[in-house]
Amino acid sequence: MSNVGSLDAAHLERLLSVGDEVVAQATKAGATVAEASIRDGSHLSTKVRMRAPELVEEAGSKSLGLRVMLGQQVAVTYTSDLSPAGQARLVEDAMELARLSQPDPFAGPPDPALLASGPHPDLALFDPTMDALGAEEALRRATAGEAAALDADARVSNSDGATFTRASGASALVTSGGFRGASRGTYASLVVNPVVDDEGGKKRTGYHWDAKRRLADLGAPEDVGVEAARRTLRKLGAGKIDSAEMPVVFDPDAGRAIIGLLAGCVLGSSIWRKSSYLLGRRGTPVASVLVTLVDDPTIPGAPGSRPFDGEGLRARKNVVVEAGTLRTYLMDSYAARKLESAPTASASRGASGGVGPTTSNFVLQPGDTTRAALLADTTRGLYVTEMMGFGFNGVTGDFSRGAAGFLIEDGELTQPVAEVTISLNLDAMLKGIDAVADDLDLRTATAAPTFRVASMTVAGR
Repeated sequence: MSNVGSLDAAHLERLLSVGDEVVAQATKAGATVAEASIRDGSHLSTKVRMRAPELVEEAGSKSLGLRVMLGQQVAVTYTSDLSPAGQARLVEDAMELARLSQPDPFAGPPDPALLASGPHPDLALFDPTMDALGAEEALRRATAGEAAALDADARVSNSDGATFTRASGASALVTSGGFRGASRGTYASLVVNPVVDDEGGKKRTGYHWDAKRRLADLGAPEDVGVEAARRTLRKLGAGKIDSAEMPVVFDPDAGRAIIGLLAGCVLGSSIWRKSSYLLGRRGTPVASVLVTLVDDPTIPGAPGSRPFDGEGLRARKNVVVEAGTLRTYLMDSYAARKLESAPTASASRGASGGVGPTTSNFVLQPGDTTRAALLADTTRGLYVTEMMGFGFNGVTGDFSRGAAGFLIEDGELTQPVAEVTISLNLDAMLKGIDAVADDLDLRTATAAPTFRVASMTVAGR
C-alpha cells in the first residue's frame, strides 16, 4: 500500500481493495461475519522553545483491523503488515481466536437495512494542501506564535514552548454484510504556552490554541500568541477566596469538560454495564430546560464529523437531551440489543477492529444571551477557566475538582482565583444551569458555550 501522500479517490479505492480481500478470505475460512477496517495516515509535529527549534517529528502509520464472528463467537485482531502474507496471518489468527471465545448472545452484525448506501456526503473534512506544509513552514508558524507571546509584554519572561502539528489520514471499512465505504480527513493545530513570574518567584503558566481541519481556516500565529500572553498575564496575583455557596460560570474551555463527563454517561456501554447515574432515566428530566445537547456527526468541517459510523450506518444527528429531558442513549448495535432499543449510528471502530459506542460532535446548544450579558447578570460568583484533577464518579454523579479563574463582583471579572475546589453532583449541576450564552466555538468535538450554574460549593480558605 502506498503512503498517505495524495489522499485521492484512487488511494481510497486501494484501501477498500485491501478490505475486500481480507473479508473474502475470512468468509472463505468459515466466518459468518467479517469486517475489515483499514487506516493510513501521517503527521508532522514541530516545537520551538525560547525562539529555538526543539522538535521536528514526522511519521506515518497504517493498520488493518479485523472483526470476525462464528455464529455468536467473536474475535478482533489487527496488524500493521498489509502484505498478502500479513493478511493471511491476520485471518488465521482471528479465526483461531473466535473458535476459542465464548458465545455472546448479543453479538451480531448491524441490521443490513440500516447500512449507509449510495454516495457518502462530503463533509469538508479534508484539505488537499495539508501534506504540502513542510517542517520549515511548521517551525515558522510555531516560532511566530511564541515570539508574539514573548514580545507582547515584558512580564512574559519564559515559555513552555509552542507546538504546531498537522495530520492527514484515510480510513476504509468493508463488511460481509454489504457495506463498503472510505473517508479522509486532515487537521492542524497551534498551541502557545507562555510563562510569567508572579510574586515570590511563583511561575504562572497559561496557553491558547487554535485548531482546524483546513489550513486556510487557522488563525494567524501572532494572534494565537498574543491571546496566550493575555490569558497567562491575567493569572498574576491569583489566590484563594473564602469558601461559599455561589453561582459558578464556566467558560467554553471549562464547560466542555463538564459536558464531556455527561458524554461518558450517555453511552449505551455505560448504561448496560450499569456504570452511569443515568441508568433508567430516558424520558425524564436530567438537566435545566435551558439545556439541549446534540450529538451531530454531520456538521461540515467539524472535528468529530464523519459520513458513516464504525459499523457502516449512515451518520445522523441525535438529540440526546432536549430542553432538559434525556431522549436517548448513544448506541452501537451491540448496546442497542443489550438495551432492547435501536442503534443511533454511534459506533466507533478502533484500530484493532473492536467496536463500541462513542460521541461525534457532542455539543451543548447555544443560548440567546451574550457572555457579557451573562456576566453582567451575576452579582457575585466564580468564573472558571481551568479545572484540575479527576474527581468524578459516573455511577453516582458526584463531582469535585480543583478550579481556577476569576471572582465575579457586580457583573465584572475582578481578582484572579486559584487553588479552590468546586463540587456538586452532576445531576444537580446540570439541573442548576440558569443561563447559557451564545459563544459556541467548535474547535473541539465536545463543545459548550459559556454557561452558569446557579449555586455550587466553592471551597477556598
